Amino acid sequence: MSVTVERPRSLLRASERPVWEEPPTKAGLGAKGLIIALCCLVVLGPLWVVIVTSLSPRHVIDSTGGLVLWPEGITFVNYKELLSGGQVSRAMLVSLGVTGFGTLVSMVVSVLAAYGLSRPGSFAHRALLMAMMTTMFFSAGLIPTYLLVQTLGLTDSYLSLILPSAVSVFNILVLRGFFMNISQELTDSARIDGAGDFRILWTIIMPLSRAVIAVISLFYAVAYWSAWFNAMIYIDDPAKLPLQNVLMQLVQKNTALPTGLSQRVNAGELSALGLQMAMMVLALTPVTIASPFVQRHFKKGMLTGAVKG
Repeated sequence: MSVTVERPRSLLRASERPVWEEPPTKAGLGAKGLIIALCCLVVLGPLWVVIVTSLSPRHVIDSTGGLVLWPEGITFVNYKELLSGGQVSRAMLVSLGVTGFGTLVSMVVSVLAAYGLSRPGSFAHRALLMAMMTTMFFSAGLIPTYLLVQTLGLTDSYLSLILPSAVSVFNILVLRGFFMNISQELTDSARIDGAGDFRILWTIIMPLSRAVIAVISLFYAVAYWSAWFNAMIYIDDPAKLPLQNVLMQLVQKNTALPTGLSQRVNAGELSALGLQMAMMVLALTPVTIASPFVQRHFKKGMLTGAVKG
């Protein structure tokens, strides 16, 4: 009887190691570090310019002829004026409300749909799954969708910013894949103890799926916060416009400034460019704050949810 002794990987010669296990060279590490530094510069450079310009006084912006690369005096007057009332403050509240309520609605529908589609033997789950996946490749189009929203009486209402884009089939598929990876024995034992589907979903599936739920919630929240197209075609009342649409008007058309701010800009007290940059920072702040809290769930949530289909 012969016994094969496997040598430790550390004793293998470099020529016997797979390519992906070879120790990196100094040149390779240096090249990777340079590429990462350049990518960070490309991403953070414009953000730095926007923040510095939004915090710069009017005379500094005028002296540089536009965007400010290095701060020469810090002032929060642009943020104070934008948040002191008027259309910008109202638009931010609209965006926050639509994002919060819309994310809640989308997650409730997506979790329930994904749980039903992940249960083997559930009624017509394969046919429903195929029908939902078909909508990823074929859609009715803009005009039929608008006519449907109009027929339901949702035009010029906040629901028109939520319901037309409340469900993402891709997110449902990711949730479904994650739910299918949860051990079937757990749910079977709960059924033996008399638990129903809602009890199983709430007490077993949801606690084990915190990672994927956090990631999908962030996806929905970013989509709602960044959305502007639905408001452009469904909303007629300027008081109901979200922040992204007001920002678009301010940056592209320069028509979103309240009368008081316009007069102060014309009088030379405020800078229109500084106000625009401040609005961009306000539009980026919620996503920037929320992303680090969800970042640690990205790998587990997305990869595990994509293993089984």
